[in-house]
Amino acid sequence: MPGSGAVTRNTLRQQIADALRDEVLAGRMPPGTEFTVKQIAEQYEVSATPVREALVDLSAQGLLELVQHRGFRVRSYTVDEFRGMVEARTLIVDGIFRRLTEGGTLPGSGEMLVSIRRRAEEARRAARSGSLEVLIGYDLRFWRELSRLVGNTYISDFLHRIRVQCWVFAVPHLQRDPALRAALWDGHSALVDAVTLADAAEVRRIVQGYNQHVLDWSARL
Repeated sequence: MPGSGAVTRNTLRQQIADALRDEVLAGRMPPGTEFTVKQIAEQYEVSATPVREALVDLSAQGLLELVQHRGFRVRSYTVDEFRGMVEARTLIVDGIFRRLTEGGTLPGSGEMLVSIRRRAEEARRAARSGSLEVLIGYDLRFWRELSRLVGNTYISDFLHRIRVQCWVFAVPHLQRDPALRAALWDGHSALVDAVTLADAAEVRRIVQGYNQHVLDWSARL
């Protein structure tokens, strides 16, 4: 069928991008790691075109940067840049929760809430056990699904991108942190409860505590 090759290539492009993002978030490709399109294509045994497209996508998302005549490099963020990310995501999250709690109702289906609560519980368990890689996966899904309740994909996609960048910065530091479990936030379930009840004051308290927790952690780096 006409166009089937393009569909296959685009799917492969996304699969490669997802795989490389997972490698970065797991700390297996730490900040500063350099590589070429050829190396990634050989690693995944695919052609160069979808690899190049995937790397360009990840560069646009702020995970990679182009190194002239050398390929790509996993981006390194400074503490100040991280704190700027936290401020940006705070403004977005504040807007999301105002939308979700105003009027005392939650504009989402019961099925969506069940899924969000499941992500929250798994994220809490991972945080309390110090399972960093597991936590990242559930945390990203939790915030993405929660933000989708506002019905605006631009908002949810932008928040997801910032949260991925925050984790890219945090992972290498957390992996070296002897007090890892204390550094991980585990308030996902409490936040779902507050949002479900449309308790704006409690939502604000939890989110402010979360932001302070993150900023206090970054101040010790």
